[in-house]
Amino acid sequence: MKYTPAKPPLTGETLDSLAATLEARQEPAFRARQILEWVYKKRARSWDEMTNLPIALRQWLAETFDLMPASLVIDRQSSDVTDKLLLELRDRSLIETVIIRAPQEGVGLEHSRKTICISTQVGCAMGCVFCASGLAGLKRDLNAGEIVAQLLQICYREDERTPRARSELASFDNIVVMGMGEPLANYDHLLRALTILNAPWGLGFGARRVTISTSGLVPRILQLAGEDLGFRLAVSLHGATDEVREKIMPVNRAYPLAQLLPAVKTFAQRHGRMVTLEFILIEDVNDSIDQAEKLRDIARDLHAHVNLIPYNTVAGLPWKRPSLTRQERFAGILRASRVSVTLRREKGHEIDAACGQLRLKTEKDRELTGA
Repeated sequence: MKYTPAKPPLTGETLDSLAATLEARQEPAFRARQILEWVYKKRARSWDEMTNLPIALRQWLAETFDLMPASLVIDRQSSDVTDKLLLELRDRSLIETVIIRAPQEGVGLEHSRKTICISTQVGCAMGCVFCASGLAGLKRDLNAGEIVAQLLQICYREDERTPRARSELASFDNIVVMGMGEPLANYDHLLRALTILNAPWGLGFGARRVTISTSGLVPRILQLAGEDLGFRLAVSLHGATDEVREKIMPVNRAYPLAQLLPAVKTFAQRHGRMVTLEFILIEDVNDSIDQAEKLRDIARDLHAHVNLIPYNTVAGLPWKRPSLTRQERFAGILRASRVSVTLRREKGHEIDAACGQLRLKTEKDRELTGA
């Protein structure tokens, strides 16, 4: 679904595209690099802060571009160091961005490793039955500027809390594209955004610290395999057989495992990187011994890491997480065959951590109050 903003976001411009626009206005070529330095290195939050630009140019920029297309609506912090930001876009659409901290031994929380989970769509069209993101369907894709804006909002937030002591520009350590939406269904905008984040004139953030998740869009996985930037890939598998996967993930009807797994292997071979298989454990749906054994075989064939994620309860949906005993039994089957596996523990439950929950809750509140 296409959305055309009143003014294009500056955060969606590359050095070349901005230089071309400025050249048409007969501005010197170096101005583009100056402007982007204000955005990414100096974190300018208003046009007036760009003091080495002529006033006339600043006025033109303000009339032409949207400096920050996303505003912070809610900032919720969990007791387990997971934070969730609800951002509002110019058309009042709401998206979620999450900070997942991994405290390091011997240092304070402010120095913990930070992974940022970003969204690529408002809602989702994939229809996975266990997910809050798709309950209201897909509203629209995010443009590249809106995707980049999520990371800049994190930088603003983290800069205010802890002075930037690192030489790197980003106030975080990893990016996972696992928030609202199917990232590969918004392929062009996503790749443009990640190119901006990776570029030395952007945030200079290494591609190998970016993981793109997909529910299994086979043609796009193969396209991603051909990209030069070495992003990591995570596949939301959630079922180790077509029978189970089709019950909870409609995408499997279009791209069954016989197509999906060879595409994943192609990606892994071309990039020489271990792929991650995401597997949400849902009681009496996919937590059986048979599913564990089949997942084990898939992971061994792909030389993949497995992330086991006990289901995070979503209001209005009937699914439950397995008991701790069943979770450990499932993980044990994989470990016994030396499959690399992580069994995650619940994080952020009290801040509606399941993706899309906070957005849905806020939209319902808006409907009730007429806000």
